[in-house]
Amino acid sequence: MEAGSSSSNRPLPREDSPLLPAKGNPQILSSQPKTFANVFISVVGAGVLGLPYTFMRTGWLTSLIMIFFVAALTYQCMMLLIHTRKKLEDSPVGGFPKITSFGDLGFVVCGSIGRFAVDFMVVLSQAGFCIGYLIFIGDTLALLFRSSFTHCLLPGTKLWGFPFPPRAIFADVVDLGAMGLVMVEDFLIFTKQMPAVEAFGTLSTFFYGLGVAVYSFEGIGMALPLESEMKDKSKFGKILGMTMLFIAVMYAAFGAMGYFAFGGNTRDIITANMGKGMLSTLVKLGLCINLFFTFPLMMNPVYEVFERRFWEGKYCLWMRWMLVLAVSLVALFVPNFADFSSLVGSSTCCALGFVLPAMFHYLTFKDEMSWRGASGDFIIIVLGVALAVSGTWYSLSEIFHVNT
Repeated sequence: MEAGSSSSNRPLPREDSPLLPAKGNPQILSSQPKTFANVFISVVGAGVLGLPYTFMRTGWLTSLIMIFFVAALTYQCMMLLIHTRKKLEDSPVGGFPKITSFGDLGFVVCGSIGRFAVDFMVVLSQAGFCIGYLIFIGDTLALLFRSSFTHCLLPGTKLWGFPFPPRAIFADVVDLGAMGLVMVEDFLIFTKQMPAVEAFGTLSTFFYGLGVAVYSFEGIGMALPLESEMKDKSKFGKILGMTMLFIAVMYAAFGAMGYFAFGGNTRDIITANMGKGMLSTLVKLGLCINLFFTFPLMMNPVYEVFERRFWEGKYCLWMRWMLVLAVSLVALFVPNFADFSSLVGSSTCCALGFVLPAMFHYLTFKDEMSWRGASGDFIIIVLGVALAVSGTWYSLSEIFHVNT
């Protein structure tokens, strides 16, 4: 009874108390292979399914260049966060012994404004990912069962919104298995029909494709936790670089094979181009089940932000239900998976993944960095803002064009 009373009297999380206390139990640190797998899990998601359609819109050569460019830029910004935290934690006058998350880092560098900026972008990006999941599940089941009623009803099944246990290993096995099967089918179809393909697109489709690529590589929020969990932290940069290169090659192959197989008939979700056989049905259902279990995990950061800001950090079931309902309603009115992926990637992921890391890095190192270092940060900030504005404009144009 006494222990329960002590637990209930603990101070609730506050906006001005971002740093988490150290746990009493020693943490089991990750090996290099496990860190590789964890980075892969954090980055690879449903966005890959829209890459073949993006290749069709932007041209296969333009898309290949974009994928490797975004992979390199994402890696650079993740490392900026790592360097910024190390600087703050090692500072003799900083007094910041344990910065555990992106939001913590924003608070240390910019105060409440920094944490709000991170929280705001995290909520928008995570909710955007979940909307994309619902679009995919709804469209896939509607295609399988040939019923518009299924498409309209599906998002309501997500109203449960309870935190399921993590299914990371299952999700990765399903993702890799489905991608492998799709690529095999793409290759077989390509060898038979070889449709005409384009290497380049227009300026508008270039920014459109960048949004999808940024969406597909989003995982900036996991950089600090993953580095903290690694046993040999000096090797984190190497492992992160290898993982991002591996993902970029996988994305490039998946997108190119899908486009080369179906040409101008490539659908916004590549699984919609698959046939009606049992194997195709199992792949689609497997992906739906995967996203069903991933949905609560992706919504959890949204729950945490809202509960910390509006419910004193306590668990609030009705608020979680309302958030899931809001996400589901938005999903009903989005006409195209790839268009929405581009919008999320441009509007929120560019700011979260590029602008904020470079800005926090500059503000931390500005008194000691050279003009070249400062120029690098400013280039990333300007590039991130430019991509966000232009990509958002072109993505909205595509979405409203589809509606009309």
